[in-house]
Amino acid sequence: MTMTFDSLSIGDTIDGPAFPVSRESIRLFCDGSLDYNPLHLDDDYMKNNFGKTNFGGIIMHGMNNFGLITRMITDWAYPAGAVYRRLETRWVKPVKPGDTIQPVGIIKAKQSTERSRWVLIDVLVRNHNDEKVAIGEAMVEFPLTA
Repeated sequence: MTMTFDSLSIGDTIDGPAFPVSRESIRLFCDGSLDYNPLHLDDDYMKNNFGKTNFGGIIMHGMNNFGLITRMITDWAYPAGAVYRRLETRWVKPVKPGDTIQPVGIIKAKQSTERSRWVLIDVLVRNHNDEKVAIGEAMVEFPLTA
């Protein structure tokens, strides 16, 4: 059965792909984003304290979480003719090599207007210890058909 706006219910979930984080995947994201901040590459640099925080080693780019959420929402919405319109995220825990992370979405609201139909989705990314590493909200539009 194809997913439609009308078939969605509050509380429905969207599962994204699991992503194993490695030094190589972090380096590839550095190359793709052109962000070579030592936070992501230099273990010696990461032995320092940053305010009250000591990460104890390199960490994954927060935008990699954003990319995984984007993939999950797009893979879910596109086949139904829906359009991914907005995503806001906040990083709540660092992700390190050896972690496996996975995004999930939870439908929290639906609204029809004269011009379109909208779905609001709580999004989060969890690590292999079931800890939240990113949280946010996405909006998807299901355009009215002509």
